[in-house]
Amino acid sequence: MSATAELLDAVREEARPDTWTAGSGLARAGAVSVHSVDDEEAVLRVRVAGRPTPVKTVLYLDEAIWECDCRGRVDPCEHVVAAALVLHQQSTARRAPAARPATPASRPGASTPARPATHVGSAPKPERMVYRFKRVDGGLQLERLVVRPDNTARLLARSLASLVANPVEAARIQVEPCDVVADKLLAKPTRGPLPPERLTALLRALEPARTVLFDGALVSVTSEPLMPHVTVEDRGENTVLKVAKDSRLTEVVSAGIALCGGTLCPLGEQGLTGAWMEKLPQERAFAPHQMGDLTGKVLPDIAKRMPVDVRSQRLPPIDRTLKPRISLELNQLDTGLSVLPTLVYGSPPTVRIDSGRMVYLKGAAPVRDEAAEQLLIHELRDELNLAPGRRVTVQGKEAVQLADKLRRWRGGLTGDGAAVVTNPNVQLRPVLKVDAGAVKEGVPHVGFAFDFQVEGEDRESPRTVDAAAVLRAWEEGLGLVPLEGGGWAPLPAEWLKSHGQRVADLLAARGRDGRLANHAIPQLTGLCEALEHPSPPGLERLAPLVKGFEKLPEPRLPPDLTATLRAYQLQGVSWLTFLRQAGLGGVLADDMGLGKTLQTICTLGPGTLVVAPTSVLPNWEAEVRRFRPSLKVSVYHGPGRSLDETADVTLTTYALMRLDAEVLGAKQWSTVVLDEAQAIKNPDSQVARAAYGLQADFKLALSGTPIENRLDELWSLMHFTNQGLLGGRKEFEERWSRPVSDNHKGAAERLRARIRPFILRRLKRDVAPELPPRTDAVRHVTLTERERAVYDAVYSATREEVVSQLEAGGSVLKALEALLRLRQAACHPALVPGQQAKTSSKVQALVEALGTAVEDGHKALVFSQWTSMLDLIEPALQEAGIGFIRLDGSTANRGGVAASFQDPKGPPVMLISLKAGATGLNLTAADHVFLVDPWWNPSVEAQAADRAHRIGQQRPVMVYRLVSQGTVEEKILTLQAKKRELFEAALGGASGATAITRADLMQLLE
Repeated sequence: MSATAELLDAVREEARPDTWTAGSGLARAGAVSVHSVDDEEAVLRVRVAGRPTPVKTVLYLDEAIWECDCRGRVDPCEHVVAAALVLHQQSTARRAPAARPATPASRPGASTPARPATHVGSAPKPERMVYRFKRVDGGLQLERLVVRPDNTARLLARSLASLVANPVEAARIQVEPCDVVADKLLAKPTRGPLPPERLTALLRALEPARTVLFDGALVSVTSEPLMPHVTVEDRGENTVLKVAKDSRLTEVVSAGIALCGGTLCPLGEQGLTGAWMEKLPQERAFAPHQMGDLTGKVLPDIAKRMPVDVRSQRLPPIDRTLKPRISLELNQLDTGLSVLPTLVYGSPPTVRIDSGRMVYLKGAAPVRDEAAEQLLIHELRDELNLAPGRRVTVQGKEAVQLADKLRRWRGGLTGDGAAVVTNPNVQLRPVLKVDAGAVKEGVPHVGFAFDFQVEGEDRESPRTVDAAAVLRAWEEGLGLVPLEGGGWAPLPAEWLKSHGQRVADLLAARGRDGRLANHAIPQLTGLCEALEHPSPPGLERLAPLVKGFEKLPEPRLPPDLTATLRAYQLQGVSWLTFLRQAGLGGVLADDMGLGKTLQTICTLGPGTLVVAPTSVLPNWEAEVRRFRPSLKVSVYHGPGRSLDETADVTLTTYALMRLDAEVLGAKQWSTVVLDEAQAIKNPDSQVARAAYGLQADFKLALSGTPIENRLDELWSLMHFTNQGLLGGRKEFEERWSRPVSDNHKGAAERLRARIRPFILRRLKRDVAPELPPRTDAVRHVTLTERERAVYDAVYSATREEVVSQLEAGGSVLKALEALLRLRQAACHPALVPGQQAKTSSKVQALVEALGTAVEDGHKALVFSQWTSMLDLIEPALQEAGIGFIRLDGSTANRGGVAASFQDPKGPPVMLISLKAGATGLNLTAADHVFLVDPWWNPSVEAQAADRAHRIGQQRPVMVYRLVSQGTVEEKILTLQAKKRELFEAALGGASGATAITRADLMQLLE
């Protein structure tokens, strides 16, 4: 190995990859020249852009070490790499076989037989490609030689691709990627010189080639263009810009191609220099008044494309510390804002960047940092949606949003609008006005006004801002609110964080006449306390409302009342009476069986409308006549129905309320009562909309289960009784429903605090201690092999399809249909289409339990969701000799059936469909309840069980749920627990809740 090769290997081993790449570029660019070479050392010069003199590099050949005077921190540096490469190339070129013109391969088409060569202990060397540029008239041609291992060569007169298509040739020749690219470029033969564009492409392709010859000498090839030399110098009064040839240029050998030392390279900026450099030299003189054009336009443009040597003393000094920044000029309009962003250097600006070019203004000029400029431009676009040099005018809401962003912008603001946006003295002060107004039944009709006063302005009379505008800006996440007459004021963020929602609630509860809805009195009182504002006279009358009804006035019972009330019922009457007198609505949500109907009857008077399910309408008529005989009762029912204007109490059904919504909604009622008010749980239903349209001074909803599935059901009841208390549906979803369902900390507590004064709920275990205990138990049923096979078949047929649909966002109804089929298969095979079975394990377990209960003298209620299941139970009871009676949707005389069961001599078992028997029945003769097919909604099951466990029951009540093991019924019990959490979160003391979700349905089907 030669000394230069050993030295190059040592440099390659020590050099970093990026340093090696940079040094290779310098070598290809012809930046290296050899100063002297002897047996011990070689001295080379490397030209470096930006340095007036080349760096000196010394290579010590015997010791394979080096040194460079560039004072770089990297060893070896790129200059050592470039010097080692050039020195080795020149040493190799002196020994290159292609440099021998006497070889036969120098003649086109000649071929020299390969001389045998023997290499002991090594494989034969492959043939390789050598490229030879030759001069022709008007340019260059390129020949390719295939060099054999014995250093003889043959001319490649055809394509390389066709040569290597022969397996024998392909095995002998070593083909590099650059050879393949060059072969494609030479595929189309040309006569005469190579076209400039193809010649340039060949130079790019042959950069990594090992051997390239020109005029018989080894040369390097580069695709980096050779640029002209640009100087700026003073000449008399003018400043001259001169463009000349680079002093390193040896010769222009073809159009656009030059020889620079030992390197072939393309010419750059041919539009300026010409393909043969025929346009150079060029000069342009700039008079003193043209210095701005030279500095701000011509020089920046040229400097982007080629190096410039500035020798002029007239050009402005360079300040390398100047950094780019965005300057925003703001101009205030009558109803908006005009903004002009500018990208500048210096403060005050010394240059301006217009469309990527530098425009000189005054003072020192910067060294452009285009990366920093782009970063600023992107920030301006992303944060303000603006672009430098483009004026934007915005009005209305857009102006407020932009002004708020500008207030937080880190750049400089100028113009007459800057002080308006950033004035630190301007602030808003809340101003509350309360007017007690007229008094009705001892309760004032409160007038409420709220706005913000602007302080810190230099004005004779202070301006005010409407509270709604402030809240709107706050809810939209803005920091400013526009002022009437121009300008903006910063929002009082901390104050709004504490009181903004309360003010929003009060504004929502204010009528067009400025009167505040009575249900918002607690909110107003709290705001008055926060602002140290005195409450208006007469508000003490509403103290129970403000204090959450912890202390109520003594109840006043009607003189014609024929019933004796329990203590908790007296409290309920007191609460209802107060609500009616205060002009408020309420939801009486006592546990089932505690006498919600009786408490309500105590507060009824002339002008009352009661809406109830059809099944309990006779019960209402009987109980009003029984407990308030002085009240005239009219039932609004039947085909020829009409309102009896002389009636004190009008009874009707939900169906008729929906059908006759216009008739019932046209009358102003004194009181409207919705019994079993969960009938309007769906706010989008026609029956709910009809209920919302009823006009009354006092609205009352009765429901033992005000929430069954979703918190929207609670919103529907509160919207009927106290419209606006929980806001609109969208607001309720965002502010209350979703946080409670997602278990956000404190969400359930805040909701309960909001509705507590307007919902009264007592549980039987708390207010009726004399009521016998209720025990809930699960009786597990094991399916037979045949029943298990039927269930598994249904499961396999439905699960995969339904789960995939749910995961893809498909209809929940499909999942509910599958759930229905699975539940039926868990109860009785005969409920599954196509299956026949006389009995089932669940029916057998039920009959066995009923037989034991009847023998011990108990009566029992048997509930099922499906009448078809009751049809299958009946034969089993008949076969076992157990007497029974049945009540379902087809039963005409519900009262007679119930009375027959209540009779001690009546049948010991009653079969009831879950829907028909959930409301309006008092069946305290039973002390055993069997739920044959548990459902996910615990409220429905609780209603059924409370037909027996209610006031009047003398014995402990047992409630059994029959659950088939290994079926979906076991998972339903888990889901029931989640639904109870939802109920308790809103009305009880639980800390969180979970509504039924798509995930719940998927879990049931797993």
